[in-house]
Amino acid sequence: MTKRATDDTIKPPPGLSIVSSAHLAEGALPALSEVEFGLNMISHAYGRWMVRCMAAAGVPDLSALDVQVLHHVVHRDRPKTIADLCLVLDVEDTHLITYAAKKLQALGLVSAGRRGKEKTLSATAAGTKACARYREVREALLSTAVAATGITPDKLSELAAVLRALSGHYDQAARSAASL
Repeated sequence: MTKRATDDTIKPPPGLSIVSSAHLAEGALPALSEVEFGLNMISHAYGRWMVRCMAAAGVPDLSALDVQVLHHVVHRDRPKTIADLCLVLDVEDTHLITYAAKKLQALGLVSAGRRGKEKTLSATAAGTKACARYREVREALLSTAVAATGITPDKLSELAAVLRALSGHYDQAARSAASL
C-alpha cells in the first residue's frame, strides 16, 4: 500500500505549464494562458454540472443558461425583467434570455408579469421547488466534495474576487478589440 501525499494537487513538471495555446504563452504573461486553459475547463465542467444537477433534481432538458435564469429568477423572491437577467448574467443577446424565459414558462417554473411596460418573470412554486432540490443535490455531491479538498471558504471567496476582476479586464479588452 502506498502512502498518499498530503497535497493532492497535480502539478506539471518544473518549467512545463499547462496552457490553452503554447503560441499565446510565449507573450508577456505566459501564466495568463494557464488561467485561460483553467477557465475553459471550468466553464465547460460548470455547464455540464448545472445541466446534470438540474436533471437529477427532476427537471431534465434544460440548458446551462436555462438553469442560471431559473436560479436568478428564484433569487431573493423578486420579479426580474429580461434586462435585469441580462445584466446580472452578463448576457449581451437578450434573445437568449427571452428564449430561456419562454422555455421556463412552458415548463411552469416561472410566470410572467408586468412592471410598467416591462415584462417580468417570477418563480412559481414548481420553480422554487426545483431550485430547492438542485440545492440538495449540490450539497450532497459538490459542496461536500469541495469542502473535503481543504480549500477554505475565504480562499474560494478570494478566487471569486479574482475571477470577477479578470472578467472586467476581458470585457475591456473585448471593447478595445471591437474598435480595431
